[in-house]
Amino acid sequence: MATLKEIVIDCDVPSRVARFWAAALDDFQLRPYDDAEIARLAALGLTPETDPSVMLDGPALTLCFHLRTGPRPERNRIHFDIQAADRSAEVMRLTALGATLLREAEQYTVLRDPEGNQFCVVAAGQN
Repeated sequence: MATLKEIVIDCDVPSRVARFWAAALDDFQLRPYDDAEIARLAALGLTPETDPSVMLDGPALTLCFHLRTGPRPERNRIHFDIQAADRSAEVMRLTALGATLLREAEQYTVLRDPEGNQFCVVAAGQN
């Protein structure tokens, strides 16, 4: 089985949308940037303001504001990230239920539900 890890909202400017929701929702806070994360972003030519994935930590789950890269008709604006102890087994279980594999990445697998909506599967313990 799987559990809901986070809700991902695709954005043109993730930091702007994350700040909006941090102000709009009780008990949600922007995940702080430590020196190591700021250095990692700087090495990529980015800043917290241009970070392609800005996290908002809440009491029960995380909201991830993620840079939108595909044309809007090809991408969901919001999608689920679910985590499972065994990512490969979970992908197989979900495809048996009717999901289709879209692409495999190092940290996650992108699937489509029976109506074509995208969602991701990550291994438990991955951030």
